[in-house]
Order: sequence, then C-alpha cells, then structure tokens
Amino acid sequence: MRKKGFHKAEIFLFFLMLLIGLAGASSWAAWSMAIGGGDVTGGAHTVGQFTFLAMVLSGLAFTCSLLLILPTLSRGLREQGKLQRMTETLSMRSQTLEHAAVTDAMTGMYNRRYFDEALVEYLAAFKRIRKPIGMAVFDLDHFKSVNDTYGHDVGDEVLRRVAGCFQDFTRYHDVVARLGGEEFAILSPNINERQLFDLSDRVRQAVSQLNLEAGNVTLRVTISVGLAIWDGSESGEDLYRRADKQLYEAKRKGRNRVCAA
Repeated sequence: MRKKGFHKAEIFLFFLMLLIGLAGASSWAAWSMAIGGGDVTGGAHTVGQFTFLAMVLSGLAFTCSLLLILPTLSRGLREQGKLQRMTETLSMRSQTLEHAAVTDAMTGMYNRRYFDEALVEYLAAFKRIRKPIGMAVFDLDHFKSVNDTYGHDVGDEVLRRVAGCFQDFTRYHDVVARLGGEEFAILSPNINERQLFDLSDRVRQAVSQLNLEAGNVTLRVTISVGLAIWDGSESGEDLYRRADKQLYEAKRKGRNRVCAA
C-alpha cells in the first residue's frame, strides 16, 4: 500500500509555524538582552541584530501566509464549495429518480408499484390497530374506442383530466394510483363502506361531467367503480380481487356506476 504524503497546505503550515517560532525566539532573545543593559559587551548591537532578525522572520511569515497559505486555503474552499454543490445536485437527482420510479409519467399519480407497496404497509399497520381499509377500483368505460376514434393524444388528455378528478376529491392520506391503461384505484384507510361509496361516486360524477374537446366534437367519458372493505385478515391480492369483481359487476349492469361487495 502506498504511503500517503503530506498535503501542500500542511507543508506550508509547518513552514509558517517554523518562521513564527524563529521570529518569536529572536524577539525573546532581543528582549532578554535589552533588559540586561550594558552588562553584555556589544549588547546594543546584538539586540539590534536579534530585533532585525525577528522583523525579517515576521515578514517572511507574513509573505508565506499571503502568497502560499492563503491561495491554498482559498482553492480548498472553492473545491469544497464545488463538491457540496455537486453533492446537492446528485441528491436532488436521486430524489427525482426515486419519485419517477413510483410515479406515472402520464398523469403524475402514483403507479402500480407504489400502490402495491403501500397496500402491504397499510394492511400491516391497520391490522395492529384494527381499523378498516377500503379499496376502490376504477376503469374508464369504452376507453379503447376513444383512442381508436380520436387518437392517443386525446386519450392521454382524457387520462390527465380524469386524474385531476381523483386529486380533487380524495384525502391527503388516501393512496391514489393509476394501475395501468385506463384503470385507477384508491386505497382509503379508516373508512366504512358508505363513506367509500360516497367518495367513489363523487369521483364518478365528476368524470361524467368532464367536457373534452376533440376537434369540433365535445367528448364525454364515464367510469365504472368496484368497492371492497378489508375484512381484517385477507391479503392485499384478495382485497383487490374482491374490488375488481365488483368493478366487472358495474360493467355488467351498464357501466357508469359504483358497485360494492
């Protein structure tokens, strides 16, 4: 292993300390001889020599500080500042990447990955405190025909507008996600079936009242919803399966409605 040498700044510091030490010793010698008076032969001349030496060494110490140590310290501070800014930038990029990993780029909602992870955590936490959790699964009606008739640009705008309806009516602790395609879901803690039905129906009504322009045509869309309340012991997959079953029941009964288990 290669032995680490001294940094340039450390060498400059040692040199400065040496100069200051010698200057101090010269000053002390001059002072000691001065208070000795004429007892020392040639005392005045020697005192002058030590005083001059102290001044020279002090001047060298000042020059060393100004020309060697100060630039080194300044350069080090600039490099430290650059490193800090780089670290902050990398941290922000890391947070952005983490956010992107759990966010649907189209709508800005959480994605399926985040929803599944939150479902596991919510079930574990609410099992301990014995509180209910509701799940609502939404699916846009005849969305394929929107893409086929008006194009994917219009379809993407529909998804973004529908996402806005979820944001308008859900609570801050509700987990709202786009599961994929035209399917959305809400995981709502500490809620009963009546409250979950009312929440989901408000979203359904808001979606049905959207007016979307597609050329010279005003487009209207609807959404179907299936609900399930966690029984306190079933897995997340089972809870989702029950809500999804009710979603298909809503589709079977004519769409644009909410069905509960």
